[in-house]
Amino acid sequence: MAGNTRKKKKAESFMDYSLLFIVIFLLAFGLIMVYSASSYESMLKFDDAGYYLKKQFFATVLGLGCMVVVTKIDYHWWAKIAKPAYLISAVLILLVLTPLGITANGARRWLNLGMSLQPAEVAKVGMIIFFADFICKAGKSIKTLKGFMITIGIAAPISLMIMTITSNLSSAIIIFGIVFLMLFVASPDYKHYVLGALIMFAVAAAVVYAVYTGLLPEELSYRLTRIKAWLNPEAYASSKGFQTLQALYSIGSGGIFGKGLGQSMQKLGYLPEAQNDMIFSIICEELGLFGATAIILLFVLLIWRFMVIANNAPDLFGALLVVGVMGHIAIQVILNIAVVTNTIPNTGITLPFISYGGSSVMFLMIEIGMVLSVSRGIRLE
Repeated sequence: MAGNTRKKKKAESFMDYSLLFIVIFLLAFGLIMVYSASSYESMLKFDDAGYYLKKQFFATVLGLGCMVVVTKIDYHWWAKIAKPAYLISAVLILLVLTPLGITANGARRWLNLGMSLQPAEVAKVGMIIFFADFICKAGKSIKTLKGFMITIGIAAPISLMIMTITSNLSSAIIIFGIVFLMLFVASPDYKHYVLGALIMFAVAAAVVYAVYTGLLPEELSYRLTRIKAWLNPEAYASSKGFQTLQALYSIGSGGIFGKGLGQSMQKLGYLPEAQNDMIFSIICEELGLFGATAIILLFVLLIWRFMVIANNAPDLFGALLVVGVMGHIAIQVILNIAVVTNTIPNTGITLPFISYGGSSVMFLMIEIGMVLSVSRGIRLE
């Protein structure tokens, strides 16, 4: 009897330590790379080589604290705040238009709430919580074309607000991608989703073709100029193509094993935002193809652990929370690496856990806490 009790307790206290180890390793590696990529710029701007590192370290510690707290919360509690999560996301985005909004690097994407906060990061967590609850409550209706369209329609306002108010197309795409993946997992009929994906690819291809042939003049939008710069970065070497070219130089100069940690040349004032969007190129330059591949494999392992937890989650709500977090991280990693390697146009997106950004790392850790909370509900047989 005592043995059975011990087994029951063990099952109830289970947590995915493999996932936790991978995340902590990525965080530690991120701090090292943030310091390596930013020390030169930090010394020039702030006379402190560790300026960005200190800020990132503080956000990481705070994020770890949030993760621990969220891990202890029964994940079913998040369903109770699903609607407020949607509303709070919308309100925070609208606050960017008020005096609380902060403009940096030509974009108004942050709020000054005693500390810098990016509403798009809050919205990603809010949408995961809201749509996990919404899809569960929708039941069988979510499997119909009407249910699919209604769900996408509910996601559209937040995505459009992020794209128009904060000029953050990449985060808008990520939110749509998260919702699309959650719907895909919740429905056994994949025809709608395959068709939707094909339509999106067709629209994207049509836009690229129109820009390439001049049917859509690049003067209409700076985003169209980015497409032109993506197609021919050398022609825009002094403007929109500059960052991309410098990132490619960085990747190419790293070779197989890299120049060595801290030995990057491109971070010495050549590559803009080296510690942010382009940190993967610094990884390639300093640690080479070997180091870059190792990091990609770690992200693959992370996605695999998400899939294991989602497949074994006690209920659909828990599985959808995990799928939402998995979609967020997977899409963001793919987009970041694709941008750095010039596979897609430059969208200005960070590499999860590694790039500099306090809001990003804090809310990512909250998401990891939710996933670990779901894993604690899994019973070991």
